[in-house]
Amino acid sequence: MKKITIAIDGFSSCGKSTMAKDLAKEIRYIYIDSGAMYRAVTLYCLQQGIIAEGKIDEERLKAEMAQVKISFQLNGESGRPETYLNGTNVEQAIRTMEVSHQVSPIAALPFVREAMVAQQQEMGRAKGIVMDGRDIGTTVFPDAELKIFVTASPEIRAQRRYDELKAKGQEADLNDILENVKQRDYIDQHREISPLRKAEDALLLDNSHLTIAEQKCWLMEQFNRLTQSKESQG
Repeated sequence: MKKITIAIDGFSSCGKSTMAKDLAKEIRYIYIDSGAMYRAVTLYCLQQGIIAEGKIDEERLKAEMAQVKISFQLNGESGRPETYLNGTNVEQAIRTMEVSHQVSPIAALPFVREAMVAQQQEMGRAKGIVMDGRDIGTTVFPDAELKIFVTASPEIRAQRRYDELKAKGQEADLNDILENVKQRDYIDQHREISPLRKAEDALLLDNSHLTIAEQKCWLMEQFNRLTQSKESQG
């Protein structure tokens, strides 16, 4: 079966990453977490003191971007990919609220996006990939055969994020998370470079009230419909 590129975009805390990971595992495609890449850059900035008191030293970050190498490696036990920053596993470190509060301003910097898009496009040249993020179907892979745009209400997304953090034993405040979700939505939609928007040919998925099983069923229907159609055409 001829492989395609699948682009999943949408708002923060919609479960895009889990959805994309599960789909990739089911259809045996490679999963690339673009959001994790921007989180890894943000973690690098925090570790290196490039972010101090909420301010980004843009000149220093620009000078060091060539040193920021991000890759994904499968966890042998879980069968899921994990994020590596310059050879170090940072999968847990990039999921903290400290990183969440800083990631949107970092991701909005043109030179950061340019560097990450170049790394993403290099990863995806061979097709057979699932990638999620904010601008995958509009900027990174505008020719992706299957594009999906995911949304859910801010309140539901905040509750999901809260439950996820509590399950990991991390401290969390629901109101703080809701404010962060709304703030990230605004920044993502209004940034100058590659703002978050639904591609014209993307399928809309509002998963506010869908179970994971219902969502998975819908995704497989879209994938099978498209790939079977391509097979019959040629």
